[in-house]
Amino acid sequence: MARDIHAKRARLALFAIETGWNRLVARTLVHPWFPWRATAVPVPSRLLFAPHELRTGDPARAAEFYAGRYSFVGKLVLTDGASPFEMEPPSPEWARELYSFGWLRHLQAAASPVARAHARALVGDWIAMRGHRLPLASAPDVAARRVTSWLTQAPLILQDADPSFHRRFIRSLTAQVRYIKSVGPSAPDGRARLSCAFALALASLCMADQTRLMRAAQKRLVEELDRQILGDGGHVSRNPGLLIEVLLDLLPLRQSYEARHVPPPPALLNALDRMMPMLRFFRHVDGAFALFNGMGPTPADVLATVLAYDDARGRPVANAPYSGYQRMEAGATVVIADTGAPPPLPVSLEAHAGCLSFELSAGRHRIVVNCGLPAAGRDEWRAVARQTAAHSTVVVEDASSCRFLAAGPLTRLCGAPVLSGPRDLHVDRSERGGADVLRASHDGYAGRFGVVHQRSWRLSADGMRLDGEDLFRVAQGEEFSADQPARYAVRFHLHPSVEPSRTSDGQTVILRLPDGDDWAFTAPGSSVAIEESIFLGSGAGPRRTAQLVMTGTARQTPRVEWTFVQLKALRG
Repeated sequence: MARDIHAKRARLALFAIETGWNRLVARTLVHPWFPWRATAVPVPSRLLFAPHELRTGDPARAAEFYAGRYSFVGKLVLTDGASPFEMEPPSPEWARELYSFGWLRHLQAAASPVARAHARALVGDWIAMRGHRLPLASAPDVAARRVTSWLTQAPLILQDADPSFHRRFIRSLTAQVRYIKSVGPSAPDGRARLSCAFALALASLCMADQTRLMRAAQKRLVEELDRQILGDGGHVSRNPGLLIEVLLDLLPLRQSYEARHVPPPPALLNALDRMMPMLRFFRHVDGAFALFNGMGPTPADVLATVLAYDDARGRPVANAPYSGYQRMEAGATVVIADTGAPPPLPVSLEAHAGCLSFELSAGRHRIVVNCGLPAAGRDEWRAVARQTAAHSTVVVEDASSCRFLAAGPLTRLCGAPVLSGPRDLHVDRSERGGADVLRASHDGYAGRFGVVHQRSWRLSADGMRLDGEDLFRVAQGEEFSADQPARYAVRFHLHPSVEPSRTSDGQTVILRLPDGDDWAFTAPGSSVAIEESIFLGSGAGPRRTAQLVMTGTARQTPRVEWTFVQLKALRG
């Protein structure tokens, strides 16, 4: 135990040192005297083409910007005629959105001379005031997104521009490409580092005279794809939502290679081939993604756009062992379960303590869900959403199966990564009597409470019945004691569209669905409580809902059996 504690502290200390050093590097590189400006990225004679933008634009947002109303991540700033870059940001997230220039797509969607002139004026403001030196603007991922946005929206910015502005734009863009080339390897691991590699590769294709940069950028991109995209197509962070974000980058990049008549690297094509099926793996029939490990509201518009590139359109795979997820599907019923360990510490900043949680949907209605991560701007809920109690799984002694870095000076530096969690996991998949059977266990509570949690699911061949069991075993070398009996709570959070009610005998909970195709929940030998819950996976903000809860102690009641069944199956 002492050795494990020292190892965890050492990993955290190393992560904090690396994070602090990388931030120092980024801040140093942005200064004008630093020699990154002399790196091998020549100022191009011209831009060869503009990549395709897959993210949707809203002309109404363009009108708001023109009126001086800049709303990002739930925060609104009124500029009263001033440049938005001169305003005090109301939050770091707002600043990151503004400085990334992703909002240029809304001006492009307006497709008017006024929108083009406004875009050019805003970019001109940024160049004139050396905006890349603003706090947060030099963050590697923000700089990478800004380069990507400028390249993608270059026709919007440069149409009708005079030669002087055109030269200033090209010089500024080149300087920022040089910056991300230098800072990319020290960017935060995960999405930020991949964004830098992607932006560099895109710039090498769009800018003329970049033969050397193209080779270096492709090498860096291949390294990051091989490291971050797992064998089953999931992302190393285990966040399903990052698949959408990464594909929104990689699909236009593939098109850009084709536009230049340059063969795309096999690693890019292989990553795309692995990732596309995983989109369908995490997707319920209603189109929403399962709410695991940082997934929040599903961006339905961009998801539909990305899925349009899936030529195979086959059934999703059932087993994602590298990502740590399982999918069961029969009839109109889908079960998606988290059976994986936490991701590596540097990419665990949004990981959740939801091991052995699952979501259940029938047709176009989700029944059992996890609470999900709220939309940006609701920080008060984000820490709550990561706890085990916010997931449809078992909580032991009101503790989470993972330990997160507690709030303090270190969290201000490096966020709240997962410090420890389940490591010894066992997953078994089989078929019995035509039914799909999944069994999994984890040791996330073994060290603290001496208990191993095992859960099994059995989905009938017609999809009308899901039988489950939660079993609590004594961990090796441990024992349950009277003063620590390992109290547990089995929680099933319900989607807000589900209305639970008890039958007259109190033994069954009826789950009423909007289409009237109701289900029933039973747990023989257990008392089922209907308690309040909160659903955070909605773009409309937190919504009240309910959860089914069964409590006991592993010492006295080591087995809990439960069943979700469609009512018409009970009626024969």
